[in-house]
Amino acid sequence: MKHFLVVVDMQNDFVDGALGTKEAVSIVPNVVKKIREFDGEVFVTLDTHFENYMNTAEGKKLPVPHCIKGTGGHRLNKAVKAALDEKGYTPVEKVTFGSVDLPDMIELAAGGEEFTIELIGLCTDICVVSNALLLKAHFPEAEIGVDASCCAGVTPKSHEAALTTMKSCQINIKD
Repeated sequence: MKHFLVVVDMQNDFVDGALGTKEAVSIVPNVVKKIREFDGEVFVTLDTHFENYMNTAEGKKLPVPHCIKGTGGHRLNKAVKAALDEKGYTPVEKVTFGSVDLPDMIELAAGGEEFTIELIGLCTDICVVSNALLLKAHFPEAEIGVDASCCAGVTPKSHEAALTTMKSCQINIKD
């Protein structure tokens, strides 16, 4: 059986930059530990926007430029990047909340074997939940989980709401 870890958007703008929170900063040590101890293949999603962000549908609803490709905010948090570099990983750029490419990449990496998927990262209530639900829809029989101690939402309340939603959709939540 193969095991996949999906590290969602642990980028500077979500940790301590344009959209950062104290909760996001506080999970960095847990994320680093999880990456270093994980026995399997790691995929890393990168929220990726461009100079025209404010003219996009997302930019009109969230008018805070963030994760603009080529900027410091687009880069991974330094501690997370160091752990990932030690482990090895596959980057997955995405221009919206959930990656439509990720399921195909995981299916290819599984090579026909059964597998599990665990998700960690930011933000629980936007990109983590979006990717978790996309993966669950694509792999309804796979064991898919989220480690809540390695996630943070826009607010603590929305973090908890997203965990409840994922649990309702048969995604395993680890505290």
